[in-house]
Amino acid sequence: MIITGEAFIGGKAVMGGGSSFQAYNPSLRAHMEPAFGMVTREQIDQACQLAKAAFDAFRALSDEARAAFLDAVGEQIMALGDALIERAMAESGLPRVRLEGERGRTVNQLKLFATLLREGSWQDARIDSALPERQPPRPDLRMRMVGVGPVAVFAASNFPLAFSVAGGDTAAAFAAGCPVVLKAHSAHPGTSELVARAIVRAVEQCELPAGVFALLTGTGNGIGQALVAHPAIQAVGFTGSRSGGVALMGVAAARPQPIPVYAEMSSINPLLVLPNALAARGEAIAAGFAASLTMGVGQFCTNPGLVLGIAGEDFDRFGQQAAAALQGFEAATMLTPGIAESYQVGVTEMSAHERVEVLVNGQHAECKGAAALFKTSGESFMAEHKLHGEMFGPASLLVACRDEAELLAIVEQLEGQLTATLQMDQGDYELARSLLPALERKAGRILANGFPTGVEVSSAMVHGGPFPATSDGRSSSVGTAAITRFLRPVCYQNLPQELLPESLKDGSGRQVWRRRDGELTKE
Repeated sequence: MIITGEAFIGGKAVMGGGSSFQAYNPSLRAHMEPAFGMVTREQIDQACQLAKAAFDAFRALSDEARAAFLDAVGEQIMALGDALIERAMAESGLPRVRLEGERGRTVNQLKLFATLLREGSWQDARIDSALPERQPPRPDLRMRMVGVGPVAVFAASNFPLAFSVAGGDTAAAFAAGCPVVLKAHSAHPGTSELVARAIVRAVEQCELPAGVFALLTGTGNGIGQALVAHPAIQAVGFTGSRSGGVALMGVAAARPQPIPVYAEMSSINPLLVLPNALAARGEAIAAGFAASLTMGVGQFCTNPGLVLGIAGEDFDRFGQQAAAALQGFEAATMLTPGIAESYQVGVTEMSAHERVEVLVNGQHAECKGAAALFKTSGESFMAEHKLHGEMFGPASLLVACRDEAELLAIVEQLEGQLTATLQMDQGDYELARSLLPALERKAGRILANGFPTGVEVSSAMVHGGPFPATSDGRSSSVGTAAITRFLRPVCYQNLPQELLPESLKDGSGRQVWRRRDGELTKE
């Protein structure tokens, strides 16, 4: 399959009118063909205007029609075959098995939202029947959720498929009836073009307005800022750095009509190893921790970058066991030269900190990151905010807490997190119970006796958390709850049956979950 270096606007491949750039193969440390064009402000405006024009027709589709579109996108992605996997391998340095699994996850996300649409509860239909004899009389009130409008989506660097062109943000927006204008990540533009072609074919197959999807290509911050500032855009989905997310939040807030930015940004995902579990199975926990830390060269947003335990012989032994497990991890190719350089700088700074002990610091190489493990005291961690920063890669910091009170104090001091993990045995339950209220305030997902890398795509999953894990701790970017980011409520008061949307009509003939006069029923 030929990659041309083009963007997609209005269902057509168009070459960006600005300067050009090339993808980079981090394994070979070489640039790749072809050259990709940078879209211009005029092309950004065209994509956004077409998305705005497509919105009403797209959201007016039946749930079944939008579900069929999501299914078609998944089928077209699978039809790309090995060409997609090979290009993604070349642009990311990720292994085949990882990317084949990620492709499956991407298609399953689309299927999950298609199932949600067919089931119908996403509209959160509510009916409060008229009470004309009540004083004062109550009108007939009916509410449902509707899409907010065109959504700007930013592809992530670390998941070239599952958090990219047809990833969770795009799937959720499509399910909500929102057109998507997507900024492709410059680290994998060829992969992005292939998936964009699959979406465009699905749009044509389902006879949808061409403005339902657009792919914008380019590097730097200007394209993203212009996209978020465009008045047609009504919400933003972003996965990336804290600085990048905060910058887009600023652009969105400065608009004449501010819009929400749902940004997943920074998390160190504390792993709390409680005393009884540590004494009983510390070596096994250390081995599992090392495997989780180095998975994907540590380039997961749920990477366990912080380990908290009670100071003593058991925690000292745990550090030694974790260090021994990490010694066998050789430096491996990271996603981009910039990510590798940033990781190496972070490790160097942590190594030089006067209140930090170096347990492991492997030998890095060009575009490669080695495992690193550090240790400090609870007192030092609380005193030095620099120690709380994320090192995006296979590095973690062990913190030896003086006692349970200091452990709780450190949890209270943490910033918002995507995850928090409790390694515990039954004898630790009382301590865990005392920690849970603070962990619930700090994290979007709390794990027991597992490791945070790996995010199940399911209805109950939450992939979010208080700032800076995300910009809005009430949201999730994974699971069916992700659709709510791109919905808003509309109430219809005394609207005639003939004008009501199907989900709110009496006797519509379709079985959907509704709240009628406060009771949840399927009717």
